Amino acid sequence: MVEATKWRFGSKKENDLWTSENDLLNKRLKLDYEEITPCLKEVTTVWEKMLSTPGRSKIKFDMEKMHLAVGQGVPRHHRGEIWKFLAEQFHLKHQFPSKQQPKDVPYKELLKQLTSQQHAILIDLGRTFPTHPYFSAQLGAGQLSLYNILKAYSLLDQEVGYCQGLSFVAGILLLHMSEEEAFKMLKFLMFDMGLRKQYRPDMIILQIQMYQLSRLLHDYHRDLYNHLEEHEIGPSLYAAPWFLTMFASQFPLGFVARVFDMIFLQGTEVIFKVALSLLGSHKPLILQHENLETIVDFIKSTLPNLGLVQMEKTINQVFEMDIAKQLQAYEVEYHVLQEELIDSSPLSDNQRMDKLEKTNSSLRKQNLDLLEQLQVANGRIQSLEATIEKLLSSESKLKQAMLTLELERSALLQTVEELRWRSTEPSDQEPECMQPEPTGD
Repeated sequence: MVEATKWRFGSKKENDLWTSENDLLNKRLKLDYEEITPCLKEVTTVWEKMLSTPGRSKIKFDMEKMHLAVGQGVPRHHRGEIWKFLAEQFHLKHQFPSKQQPKDVPYKELLKQLTSQQHAILIDLGRTFPTHPYFSAQLGAGQLSLYNILKAYSLLDQEVGYCQGLSFVAGILLLHMSEEEAFKMLKFLMFDMGLRKQYRPDMIILQIQMYQLSRLLHDYHRDLYNHLEEHEIGPSLYAAPWFLTMFASQFPLGFVARVFDMIFLQGTEVIFKVALSLLGSHKPLILQHENLETIVDFIKSTLPNLGLVQMEKTINQVFEMDIAKQLQAYEVEYHVLQEELIDSSPLSDNQRMDKLEKTNSSLRKQNLDLLEQLQVANGRIQSLEATIEKLLSSESKLKQAMLTLELERSALLQTVEELRWRSTEPSDQEPECMQPEPTGD
């Protein structure tokens, strides 16, 4: 009976072997895309050394070294682990978490619950990477895993729930790691990296991002900006999917994977840099088109079909750009313009009252946020002061130790001199001692 069971179900060793082979096959299936920055053997060795460092989650690695490594390439078969490593480094660098953090509900517990977003998620499953072998089968392994992640997230973050575009972000993560790990990394991107703001129901952050991109285009590519303005083409007509899917819905997977490499390294401002670089590098071709339909069609359909050389050039340009201050300035500018727009329109007494109440509420919220930031800053100051105190104490101890060593050194030198002097003293008396005694003769 036992033998029959073994024949039917296989031994544990055979089952483990089958599982291992199945995992390997799944991994090959997932990583079915063309890499745009082939990773040299020595770069892969650098990554493997960092990944295998004992206790790496508690060690701050040199940022320049990580920037250099990401710039030189990320080995595809290690990419998921490298993203987790970069997330660990982010947490070490930002030890005070952002004020909006999700409840710590286990993934398996979330999967047991029902979501009101089920219909919307199911509709989008077939539209997410429809030609990729891992996701192409209707309700196959890929689609089911993707459904689980999106369902769990919609239950965890009920303000956002499920938003179109999230399936592509989750899908990219799922291609590089297990289902549960992909869910954790989605939480990291949304909450720690601040990506969730652009998916909130009011979409205000997305509007601000479109304004910021427009202003950056004005700064870096004035002729292209004027051309688009002349045809009344704002970034929302072509760039909204770029931001909502982090380029995953339209661009080659190898390129998207490199964008994710940089987002995990530098944060979400990378999306602006990539958009700016893509538009700038295609400027001559965009300027050739002379009406709204053909310009938008070119940006949406032709521009994403990048060659490998063009993709790598875009990635290299992104590493050289620094737009953080401009992004902050343009966000403030957007809010000021919105306030001016409201002030310039005639309002009834009720509308004025509503506006004042909203302003008051906003100021109260800002005040609470500032108080929270102040508490965090005070915590940092206290931590730094404690660190300084320890360093000063260590410095004092080191100085004392150095002084002791100097005294010991002087004493040793003096001892050496004395020994040297003593060693020469007997030789001076040697001729006298060696005189032969007189004989009886």
